[in-house]
Amino acid sequence: MGRLLRFGSRTLWLYVAAAVVVGVVACYAVISASGSSTIQSERGVLDVTQAHISEHPLPLKGEWAFYWQELLSPEDIHNRAGRNGDQNHWMNIPNSWLGYRLDGETLNGTGYATFRLVIKLGEQDRNERLALRLPTIFHAYKLWVNGELLAEVGVVGPDKSSVTPRLATRLVFFQPERDQVELVMQVANFHHKRGGITSNIELGGSGVLTVKTKLRIAADMFITASLLVIGLYHLLLFILRRKERAALYFGLFTVLMGIRSLLVGELLLTQLWPSIPWGLQFKLEYLILCSCAYIIMRYFDCIFPDYVSRWFHLATRIVTAVLCTVVVVTPARIYTQLLVIIGVFIVLHMVYLMVGLAHEAVRRKEGALIFLLVSVVALVTVINDFLYYNEWSRVGNTSPLGLLVFAVAQIILLSSRFTRAATNEERITRELQDANHKLVEMNTNLERLVQERTHALSAAHDDLRTSYDRLLHSEQGRKKLLAYITHDLRLPLSSMLGYVEAVQDGVKPERNDQYLKYIRDNTIRINRMIEELSFLSHLETGQVPYRMRPVQVKPFLQGFFEQYELVVRDAGLEFVLDMGAAEEPTHNLLVVEMDEQRFDQALFNLVSNAMKFTSRGGLVRIALAVEEVEHLRYAVIRVEDSGMGIPPDQLEEIFNRNYKVERPGVEQGAEGSGLGLAICREIVQAHGGTVRAESDGRTGAVFYVSIPCMVRSLK
Repeated sequence: MGRLLRFGSRTLWLYVAAAVVVGVVACYAVISASGSSTIQSERGVLDVTQAHISEHPLPLKGEWAFYWQELLSPEDIHNRAGRNGDQNHWMNIPNSWLGYRLDGETLNGTGYATFRLVIKLGEQDRNERLALRLPTIFHAYKLWVNGELLAEVGVVGPDKSSVTPRLATRLVFFQPERDQVELVMQVANFHHKRGGITSNIELGGSGVLTVKTKLRIAADMFITASLLVIGLYHLLLFILRRKERAALYFGLFTVLMGIRSLLVGELLLTQLWPSIPWGLQFKLEYLILCSCAYIIMRYFDCIFPDYVSRWFHLATRIVTAVLCTVVVVTPARIYTQLLVIIGVFIVLHMVYLMVGLAHEAVRRKEGALIFLLVSVVALVTVINDFLYYNEWSRVGNTSPLGLLVFAVAQIILLSSRFTRAATNEERITRELQDANHKLVEMNTNLERLVQERTHALSAAHDDLRTSYDRLLHSEQGRKKLLAYITHDLRLPLSSMLGYVEAVQDGVKPERNDQYLKYIRDNTIRINRMIEELSFLSHLETGQVPYRMRPVQVKPFLQGFFEQYELVVRDAGLEFVLDMGAAEEPTHNLLVVEMDEQRFDQALFNLVSNAMKFTSRGGLVRIALAVEEVEHLRYAVIRVEDSGMGIPPDQLEEIFNRNYKVERPGVEQGAEGSGLGLAICREIVQAHGGTVRAESDGRTGAVFYVSIPCMVRSLK
């Protein structure tokens, strides 16, 4: 088992997530199946003589008589039946008349109609006090029971001007006193995309339905109060600590979901505020639906930053703004037709975030797995609500419960974060206390500390003595170098003098051109040696001015390569520029602060050194890379050749000004003054960088120049 947890944790978590999804779907199926009833009306008659509805309420589902574009009272229906016989139009309830086929014509969502149902009761229910639980019916209705007007919600009329829409749930009571009950309901809708009886009307005993209704109201009140309290608490946390933006977005989301739960189910808002305008009630619900996706996305971005892409941020912001604008400026008949679009937007939004949660859960990010599992539950309940409001599901208003589960899980997640922050604060407090104790102890042992500082000063004095010895050694090396250069100058000067005299005396006139060329080459070499020695001395004493400015490394190297490409190739060598990882977009603005002229000189000294010790047909390569050391970025320029290499034990000495190695197989004149690498090191160090060499002593050498990058990039 432990091996499974160690090596198969990803598979294990996927199994857990799959089990949760299957469990939620199974619960949904069980709830949906438990809500179904085999007793249904046929041709406007519901026979419940074999059922005991006083104790077991049932929904009035099945065929109801349907009178389109007629507002009929029970007396009107009876008179018509006496003249014209039975009604021949039937509609399955619950259902909207939107899309209903009537005499070859498809009805739209607006209009008015009368519905009629006759219920045959059994002997056990005739003398019982019964009740009808009326859900929200779109969007105004009147109800007669056995010819008595028992309920009226809104104002019913034949046109839009005469209809006043209203949403409310009702519980009406009546005494049947006979073996059948006649229900007649007038319904009118001119303000919504669909009209009719779209939810189940329940019939049962007054006591049973009263208890059932109160339990539903209590459940809705519990969910609403929980969401509002959770939301207000987290908003207060944000007010007290503005840095906790996750608490802000979570609090807003939870408060909005709590307000929405007042607008669905048992419509608690209409019970608390009976005169609330119908249009305001609907706009609030749709505005909350349109904005919740954006708010939960911002909350997700606070919990798991750097996952949500910029285009997703922008798209969500635009779509949310467009949908909210449409809801605000258009009437309900228009914006209610966007319910499917809103549902698809929210579901796709949640799926995108859940993919990110799965990715973070696989990476074992704290809280990602819990976030993912409760998001699955919330997604199933939200999808069910959209299916319910589009008449594709009979299990309605599950999203408040799913969102409450989601909110409780988020409380656990945020609480763990706050707890960890508090734990860190306590740890820091303890560390500060320990530091304070140490300071007190240091004060009480001041004499010991003075002695330690005295020893430290003595050690520093020893270090200064060592540095002085090194300087003395360097000065001795300088004298040796001067003697060495003087020796080198004496030999070519003596040779040049001999050749000059040979030319003057006309010893071999046919070789005068060769003598003059030799004199010229040695003159150039001696002049270069003197210039390099003078320049190196100025570098070491800080007398060389630098004109530093921000420079992009990539264009600088490309210009350097193009400037010296022909020079290297004329020497019979292949010259290659390799940007490597610098071709990535993030490296295109790699910037260092440099003096381009001096840095060009340092790089050319390295290239020139490579040219000297690489045979014809060889390779000289310049490459660029980027390194990060302790959160600082460095541009690393690599100069490598395919020459004879450098002995590994001499790699640390080649940058010394007094260093010169005899290289077998190389002409003496090819080695130069030995000052080029020392000059290169001084220039690179003046730029805050370092230079080093690598070689196996047999094939080629590699020089690395590392320069720190600037924090900002060029605009």
